[in-house]
Amino acid sequence: MTATTFGGNIMTAIVNVWTIERIESLKRGFEAGWSCRQIADEIGVSRNAVIGKLSRLGLTRAARGETPPGKRKPAPGMPAPKRQQQLLAAVYAGAAPEAIDAPIHSGHPCSLFELTEQKCRWPISTPGADDFRFCGNTSLDGQPYCAGHTRLAYRPRLRVAGR
Repeated sequence: MTATTFGGNIMTAIVNVWTIERIESLKRGFEAGWSCRQIADEIGVSRNAVIGKLSRLGLTRAARGETPPGKRKPAPGMPAPKRQQQLLAAVYAGAAPEAIDAPIHSGHPCSLFELTEQKCRWPISTPGADDFRFCGNTSLDGQPYCAGHTRLAYRPRLRVAGR
C-alpha cells in the first residue's frame, strides 16, 4: 500500500502484492517443499501473506508428522480418548438422572491467580464481574473440571432411533 498527500489529507492506494511473478515463485517454492517462512523471505512478503495466498489457491499439504483427521493425538496434558471415556463412564456410573442436573456446591472458589491443574476450572458468575471466580473443587484426574462440572460439560450423546 502506498500513501500520498493530497491537500493535507493522506490518501492510500491499494497496490496488488501478488504479481504473476510472485505467484509463480510461490508455487515453485511450495512444490520444492519450502516452508512458508522460506517462501516469504524469497518473495519479499510476510509469512501470513504466503499462508493466505496458498489457502486461496487451494495449495495445502499435511504438516510434518500430522495424522489424518479422527486419528489425532490428544493435546499435551489431556487424557487419551479411551482414558477419557473411562473417566466419564465412572463419573456417570450409578448417577441418578436428577443427580446429573443437581446444583454443584463450589466449596473452594478461587481466582484465576489461585487456579492450578488440580482445581476445577468451571467459571462461576460472569467474567469481569466483582464476584467472578472458578469452582476450585478438586478436578478429576486429567480433566479440567470436578466430577459435578464434568457431568455438565460432557453429557452423553442421546441415541436417536434408526441411527
